[in-house]
Amino acid sequence: METAATDPDGTAGERRHLLNVAYRLLGSLAESEDAVQEAYARWYALPPGRRDGIASPGAWLTTVTGRICLDVLGSARARRERYVGAWLPDPLPDRAEWDDGRATDPADRMVLDESVTTAFLVVLETMTPAERVAFVLHDVFRYPFAEIAGVLDRTPAACKQLAASARRRVRAARVGGLTTVRGDTVRRVKEAWESKDIAALVDLLDPAAVMTADGGGMVGTVLRPVEGGERIAGYMVAIADRAPGLELLERSVSGTPGLVARRAGTVTTVASFEVADGRVTRIWVVRNPEKLRPWVRDD
Repeated sequence: METAATDPDGTAGERRHLLNVAYRLLGSLAESEDAVQEAYARWYALPPGRRDGIASPGAWLTTVTGRICLDVLGSARARRERYVGAWLPDPLPDRAEWDDGRATDPADRMVLDESVTTAFLVVLETMTPAERVAFVLHDVFRYPFAEIAGVLDRTPAACKQLAASARRRVRAARVGGLTTVRGDTVRRVKEAWESKDIAALVDLLDPAAVMTADGGGMVGTVLRPVEGGERIAGYMVAIADRAPGLELLERSVSGTPGLVARRAGTVTTVASFEVADGRVTRIWVVRNPEKLRPWVRDD
């Protein structure tokens, strides 16, 4: 617990909120934590008199965190072009499902809602950095455009236009009857996968389904998306054949039902799903060990 002695200016309590903002802007836990750390470093680098004169330290920290994230987003495109294979946002565990008494920071500080689902964050990746900042701060965190203008160094009217453009991208991505991922759908996928039942998998997958995997060049996985329900089903069964002893668990992944694969007690794969009209349309598979660190727990 923070005390007046350990938190004299009352800013430590802002960390959870700042991490939640940064993660939605960046999709990376490590980059989010770095951004928040940098914001605090800038805060404590201010002369004491200057800090005392800031009426709302939380608003100041949010603005600075937003600007740092904007800079990171600007350089992320080039870095992700050099990334081996597809880049996917870090999947988030639900701590209640991994009750081993340990806390993972920052993963356990994340509020799991629609704005951290893989489907949502993948859409955010299609936005320009300015669109993403304007949209996340306004539509997710309800900041007024007058405050967002200070982050983007633009007029409130321009920020409103950016958010509107981002909102159109979100709406366009959800055309086609996207529905909430149901646990029973994921359970049937798990059962069909475990039994290596290709026919059952094909029935659960949309004919135009797409599976994208992120290994970061650190573990073996497909470097390009696998397209088509039949091809995905065949690939999933081939994985099961090559990985005896693979244990599949139904777990929340970034706030929605997903699957976690363990081998010899170690999480090796985390999969999240998108479902439309009763069938799986997208599967996102994260195998990059650096992105699975919050999942390295015993349940």
